[in-house]
Amino acid sequence: MKSTGILFGRLMRHILRSPDTIITVAITPIAIMLMFVYVFGGAMKSSLGDNVNYVNYQLPGVLLMAIASGIAYTAVRMYGDKTQGMFSRFNSMPIRRSSVLWAHVLTSLAANMITIALIFLVALLLGFRSSAGILSWLAVAGILLLFTLALTWVAVIPGLKAKSMDGASAFSYPLIFLPFLSSAFVPAKTMPVGLRAFAEHQPATSIVDTLRALLNCEPVGNGIWVALAWCVGISAVAWFFAMRAYRRVK
Repeated sequence: MKSTGILFGRLMRHILRSPDTIITVAITPIAIMLMFVYVFGGAMKSSLGDNVNYVNYQLPGVLLMAIASGIAYTAVRMYGDKTQGMFSRFNSMPIRRSSVLWAHVLTSLAANMITIALIFLVALLLGFRSSAGILSWLAVAGILLLFTLALTWVAVIPGLKAKSMDGASAFSYPLIFLPFLSSAFVPAKTMPVGLRAFAEHQPATSIVDTLRALLNCEPVGNGIWVALAWCVGISAVAWFFAMRAYRRVK
């Protein structure tokens, strides 16, 4: 644990010395949030109903996009450590081999939580309001952490196996745009049949719907268990292949 904390501190110092990384990650989701609120917000509100706060409606999808964008930097940082021989250097020291990997994972969690906090601040300025209680907020935080953890383990794989820095980050592009093919910005029922079937059965929709229900004090039903199952399932599968790739790093 001590070695993981030291390596985590090293990575966090790199991020804090260049905060443009976090700002860059937050800019695109915030820009999309602004565009949807001010350009499409009127049309969306008339479609969803006048009693719907569209900032509240689309915020969960924006948060998922931010996380998907942020974990690309995890892959880039891992690729940099691998190509610069840092893994080999650390593994020659009297520390647990897994400490190096976990330091990157924890750094991803911390950096993405900072980005999420920035987006929540902007959403408040745009009119986001929630009457959710402390338990609902804790549930929201837990789901966002689990989703970040799941995508971080996904990011570890290209970070270790990519042949170039561009290749290490390219995997995140489909993940960033996945919320567009969900109920994040419009109800899935308004989509064509084929697309609707995909939207209703992909992970972003269940996670977005659960976060939205928690923030708006609405019943979550079985959706929360589906969202948790997606997060845990993706984490388990990605962890297996990430550890397999990590054992092959020299």
